[in-house]
Amino acid sequence: MRDLHLNRRALTGALALSLVAGRALAQAAKPADATLTGTPAAPVIIPAPLEPAGLLSKEVVELWPVGRVPGSAGVTATRQVLERGSPAAHDRAVMHVSRPILEVFRPEKPNGAAMVILPGGGYMRLAVDKEGAGGARRLVKAGITCFVLNYRLPVDGWADGYDAALQDVQRAVRLIRANAKTWGVDPARVGVMGFSAGGHLAAASLTRYDAKVYEPIDAADQLSARPDVVMVGYGVMTATPRPGIATVSAETAKPLNERVRKGLPPTFVVHAADDRTVQVTNSLTLFQALKIAEVPAELHVYQEGGHGFGFSLPAENPASRWPDAFEAWLRRLKFI
Repeated sequence: MRDLHLNRRALTGALALSLVAGRALAQAAKPADATLTGTPAAPVIIPAPLEPAGLLSKEVVELWPVGRVPGSAGVTATRQVLERGSPAAHDRAVMHVSRPILEVFRPEKPNGAAMVILPGGGYMRLAVDKEGAGGARRLVKAGITCFVLNYRLPVDGWADGYDAALQDVQRAVRLIRANAKTWGVDPARVGVMGFSAGGHLAAASLTRYDAKVYEPIDAADQLSARPDVVMVGYGVMTATPRPGIATVSAETAKPLNERVRKGLPPTFVVHAADDRTVQVTNSLTLFQALKIAEVPAELHVYQEGGHGFGFSLPAENPASRWPDAFEAWLRRLKFI
């Protein structure tokens, strides 16, 4: 599949579809640096359906201004979507993300809460159905406006390796806050949740939200990237070298559970004890670190569930009910 690409005509159409009333096209099209200290630029809405086979939502937003994706020099990745399921039960995998996007899912009765959803896939692909859109469709029923992040994958040769994905999630949180009125969300209720590699990224968002991993490009980047709640689903705690990622910096390689400190946002952790891909000890050590640091946290470990279950387990499996526990936890926190 060809990569998401906006030519000049498509970009003009996208800007014209901006949901921020009254903002002039010329203002939205200014170079990013020109708006650094001014009003955040409106989100660039991609005309839908630009790539109907690859997109899950009719409202899709570019994460970075065109041509301003950090560390993109020399990257030749071309977006691909692989269908691993069936037309009746999609299980799509997105690979080679070169233009990160937010796919927006709006509830009929929004309550102001927002959630950035990070699908897993070993940092080689994104399981955008069972760990992305599946979760969004569940959570919108609770009034949460959901944003499935198609983040960049370090195996594609990004200059900052694993931190390319962290750049994307930091930018996503900031962009949502900058355009909170557009989406009808409370900028003080923006959460992050992720699974497997996305769980590692969610834990990085939890513990490294204040790490300077890219240079600001517009006014949105002046806002905090700190999530208000975090959910970590069967996430690994340590980034390691792998095919396509020859080296990992000492900063990135430090286990995320060792980065836990006081004052982090409330965290919900879920795992299956029979997970053979990511050992449950990853979640146990994270939870232990959170408790020592007196960070509000809740841990759910299920006897069975394996790896990568997301929102796709059959009802007879007790682990299928973890979203109920998650929503109850959010209600206790008054997040929803």
